[in-house]
Amino acid sequence: MTLKDLPNLVTAARIALAVVVFALLAAAAGLAPVAAPPTARASVIGAALVLFVIAALTDFVDGWLARRLDARSALGVMLDPIADKIALVGAVVGLAALDAPLVAWPGALMLMRELFVAGLRETGMKLPVSQLAKWKTTVQLVGLSAAMGAELSPGLRPAALALLWLATGLTLWTGLDYLRRTLASLKD
Repeated sequence: MTLKDLPNLVTAARIALAVVVFALLAAAAGLAPVAAPPTARASVIGAALVLFVIAALTDFVDGWLARRLDARSALGVMLDPIADKIALVGAVVGLAALDAPLVAWPGALMLMRELFVAGLRETGMKLPVSQLAKWKTTVQLVGLSAAMGAELSPGLRPAALALLWLATGLTLWTGLDYLRRTLASLKD
């Protein structure tokens, strides 16, 4: 292993953290094989929030490291969006188990768009990530973090809901942009 492997290790850590975040949220919701006792619910959600924020930060760190170390790789290009999707799915499903009214609609729309764009990419067409799509990912991560925070502090609920719907709007907008670009390339 060399220093140039570090970006991919950070990405792999994001995947592992996403699984742990989901497991913690499921435990807090009483849906895991080992449910959290009611007295520990806030601590478990707090741990999920901290780990999710760390995972979200790795989304920026891995790319920075890859550029800084001149360590861009085909594996990293493949793993990074997969890690993003795993983090999104884990957080949305875990949060929906905890608080479906807060997360179900925006979360479902975000996941549907991600599947739609993945399907477009399955055609073999090159769909480079747009700058707006990068911002979309950031707003998704912030909105999901806020939703976890709202489980600990209900006063955050309106802000979390607004952020989730902002993320959903950006998610759908970028999905339409990818569709537009795909259709335009089919006409060529």
